[in-house]
Amino acid sequence: TPLYSSAASDVYKRQGIKLLACITGDSRYQDIASCHRAKVNMVVCSKALLSLARKMEEKYGVPYFEGSFYGIENTSNTLRNIARLLGDKELMERTERLIALKEEEVKKKLEPYIGKLKGRRVLINTGGVKSWSMVSQVKELGMIVVGTSSKKSTSEDKKRMLELLGDEGILIDEPNPKELVRLFKDLKVDVLMAGGRSKFVALKEYIPFLDTNQERMKPYAGYEGMLVLAEELVRTLYSPVFELCREESPW
Repeated sequence: TPLYSSAASDVYKRQGIKLLACITGDSRYQDIASCHRAKVNMVVCSKALLSLARKMEEKYGVPYFEGSFYGIENTSNTLRNIARLLGDKELMERTERLIALKEEEVKKKLEPYIGKLKGRRVLINTGGVKSWSMVSQVKELGMIVVGTSSKKSTSEDKKRMLELLGDEGILIDEPNPKELVRLFKDLKVDVLMAGGRSKFVALKEYIPFLDTNQERMKPYAGYEGMLVLAEELVRTLYSPVFELCREESPW
């Protein structure tokens, strides 16, 4: 299965799926040269690789779907779609058993984190697939998404965002520093999830910041990634430094 990210490779192994290539990511020439032999194509970033998936379907008959590994529900649906497109009944049954096991395991571990994150207001300033898939992810943690960036997003991505945000959130077309500062104040943001370029804007306004850039050191994808994200959000939100910064200097 050609894949944009190898974040769920461990789950794939347990599911009984062979990961043929990751494009782009840690793939090698041999992987890419042989990926037309795959039975299913998963597209993570539609803006970058949708045309490749369409061409592979047209030329080699490889079906594709758009999916995400951000969040419990997205991860489970991705595994289901792979099994469904492969058309193996035994694989589909095995996949459902694996999903039930992993969901029960991760939801139990998430309970103490959700208690600390529920109701907290988050602004997401990322691009492409993360703009909508991370909305779904943090909502599963009980958080309120007040807005998300639509920069570098396709029309399909924007449609998904609006469905996930409902009446509570807004789409941000131009998330420049001045606009971000205004949104922090108007929307009463508790934490900003964004790439490194927005970090210093958040810190200047004493807003807790969580790095979601692809070069980060910790993974947020897959079932285990949900636990990592929840832990990082709690650590960020409950850091005493932000309260100290807001206090008046003793002198």
